[in-house]
This record gives sequence, structure tokens and C-alpha cells, in this order.
Amino acid sequence: MIIAVVGTGYVGLVTGACFAELGVTVACIDVDRAKIDGLKRGVMPIYEPGLESLVGKNVRERRLSFTTDLSEGVAAADVVFIAVGTPPRPDGEADLGYVREVAAAIGRNLTGYKVIVTKSTVPMGTGTEIRRIVEANLRGPVEFGVASNPEFLREGSAVEDFMRPNRIVIGAETSRAAAVLKDLYRPLYLNETPFIVTGVVTAEMIKYACNAFLATKISFINEIANLCDQLGADVHDVARGMGLDNRIGKKFLHPGPGFGGSCFPKDTQAIVSLARKAGCDMKIAAAVIEVNDRQTQVMLGKIADVVPDPKGKIAAVLGLSFKPNTDDIRESPAIKVLEGLQRMGFSVRAYDPIAMDNARAVLTGVTLCEDEYATARGADLLVLATEWNQFRALDLGRVRSLMRAPVLVDMRNVYEPDEMVRLGFTYRGVGRQAAASA
Repeated sequence: MIIAVVGTGYVGLVTGACFAELGVTVACIDVDRAKIDGLKRGVMPIYEPGLESLVGKNVRERRLSFTTDLSEGVAAADVVFIAVGTPPRPDGEADLGYVREVAAAIGRNLTGYKVIVTKSTVPMGTGTEIRRIVEANLRGPVEFGVASNPEFLREGSAVEDFMRPNRIVIGAETSRAAAVLKDLYRPLYLNETPFIVTGVVTAEMIKYACNAFLATKISFINEIANLCDQLGADVHDVARGMGLDNRIGKKFLHPGPGFGGSCFPKDTQAIVSLARKAGCDMKIAAAVIEVNDRQTQVMLGKIADVVPDPKGKIAAVLGLSFKPNTDDIRESPAIKVLEGLQRMGFSVRAYDPIAMDNARAVLTGVTLCEDEYATARGADLLVLATEWNQFRALDLGRVRSLMRAPVLVDMRNVYEPDEMVRLGFTYRGVGRQAAASA
């Protein structure tokens, strides 16, 4: 089977490379010539573990190619995936401008039956709109199918998530379109991956419902952690006690500075906005957004408690990406806290293993350092903002000796409070207290 993937961002590039690894012939298409030229040279536009080698292998084996020519890619394909961005508009709605442009271009280049599939996260009803746009741009009578195949890729483990998914969701207008997509995913079906075959609108809804629910778990455990801080409970034990209940599950019960990235903030806002237009008031999802926005101030409050007078003080921030194993700083809680430190009056130094180039493009007045120890040197405050593995095993004696004042605000609960106090640090976690300070 031959497929075309329109859009070489995070979702499109991972999707194209992984389908190629499954033996499919894939053309990845993008209007950004510089990006396509870079990909042809093996230059990745994003950081994702395992992706660079996967792309290189499948390019060499001639299953994966890159082009700016949409007409060529669509003409050869049996299935065309739309994997372009759907950024939030000021009112929270998803901006479907890129999706509409691609749908119109596909219509102008359609000459035979193909299945047009949205891989991007799109509001319910987008599949119907895509059909209308494609039909309006056809140059003659041509049959085609429309489907939704939402992605569930976690940044930092996207290749693994694609190759070993916990489910495949196919929303299709017709049994013919569904059959084509089931055949495309046949290698995963043979691995006993569960398939959900449903209507297009339902498939679109599944993606939004999943992201809104996971965001809810994060905001919920953050509120529990904040209460633990006030009452002297340990949120680690609370989360473990909750997570061992199979009805709840242990994942996404890790308190911290809030969720970020390209999905949860955008998708929670979109579903609230979409519900409002449909006459539904989604109070829980709206509260999730409010709690997440407030969590930055909770973190800054912890910092103000341990460094009440930041004038002339240096804050060292470890981690800038919104999570480990990615260079993505979109809606990163670490960046929000860093900017809050600047407003408080701190001079800020920072380090991230991968996201330095992206951070350099958006941050001003921040000293970016070569490693974690250079960042800590002379600091009055150390903020552990993103839980990269190399920050989990710091030489704490060395860190303490480098700092002007040994104060650590651990926004990811990487370290044990009692041990940090024993080592001479003033320590604050999230929902955890040292026994000496309880």
C-alpha cells in the first residue's frame, strides 16, 4: 500500500516513519521547502528518541520519501493522511485553517478513489467539513472516503506508542474506507492490538475525551498535593494508594507545576469552546484549565516562601521542555515558572539537555549554561522544573558546595525531603514535607 502524509510536524513525521517501518511506501509532504530539504539530508526538525535512525533507515530502503509536491504525493497514494497543525484561536477553538487548505488541495488533485484521513486532532464535525471542501474542489466526478484516525503519541515515547499501541481508533463513513484502514494497520492487528471501528464524529470525540480526562487527572492530583502541603500529608503515598485501585490507575497521578505541551492545553480549551457552541457547559473541563493555570502561581508561592527577598538573587532552573525526552517548550510549565522568577526580580540561569535552542529563541534576559553544575554555581535558589533522568542523580554534595545558598524547590518530587534536609538543603517539594519541617 502507498500512503501520503501531509504535514511533517511531530505527528506527521512520526506517523510516516513508523508506517514505512511497517513496510508501507510513504511520501511525507510539506509546504516548508527548508524543512523538506533538511529531512532529505537527514536533519530532524524535532527531537524524538529513535526517530532519526528510523527515518534514515527507511529512506535508505526507499520506503520513505519527502516532497513539497502535493499533487505527486496524492496521485500515487491509496490513503492520504492530514497531519497539519490545529493551533488554538484566541477564543480557545481549534484553528482549522491548515486542514481546510489541505482538503482543498487534495480535492484539486483527486483522480481516483482514496481515503482521506484526519490524523490531526480536530473538532467533532471536521470530517463532514472535509468532505464538503474536497467535493467543492474536485475537477470531475471522483469517489473518495473520509475517515478519522486520531493519534495517541506521547512526546518522548512516540515511536514506541505507534509500534505498540494500546488501541487503534478508526472512524469511517463507509465500510469500504474502514476496510482500507484496517488493511493498512494489519501488522498491528496481527499483534492483537485492539481496534475500535466507529463513525467519524465518534472517533474525533474519542481523542478529545481522552486528552481532557488525562488533563483532569493531572489537575486533580495537583489539587490534592496542594491540600497535602497544608495538612502535612504525603502526596506520594496518597497517589500510590489511589493508583492501586484498578478503577483509577496509577498513571498521570504525578503532581507538579501543571501540564503543558502541544496537546493538553490546546485540547482542553477546544473541547470547552466546542461544548459552549453546542449548548453544553463543561464545568469539569473548564475547572481543569483554571487549576492548571493557577498551578504556576502555586509554584512561585513556594519559591517566595523560601526566598522572600529575590532582589540581587540568582535562580538556577534545571529543565525547560514541558516533559523529559523532548525539545518541545510549547506551554511548558518550566518556562512559565522561569518567566515568573524574572518578574519576581531574580536573575535567572537555566539548562536543559535538549531544548536549549528552542528556549534561546523565546527567552530574554536568561543566562543559558553548559550543564546542570554550571547552572547551580553561585545560585541562591535551584528549581528542578523538568525531570530529565540526568537530574535524578545529581551529585548533591557538589551542588550544595557550588550554590551560594542551598535552597531547592523540586517541582517534580525527584528527591526525598528528609534526605535533602539531612544534606543541608532548604527543600520544598509538591505535596511532600520533610519530617523536620512537618
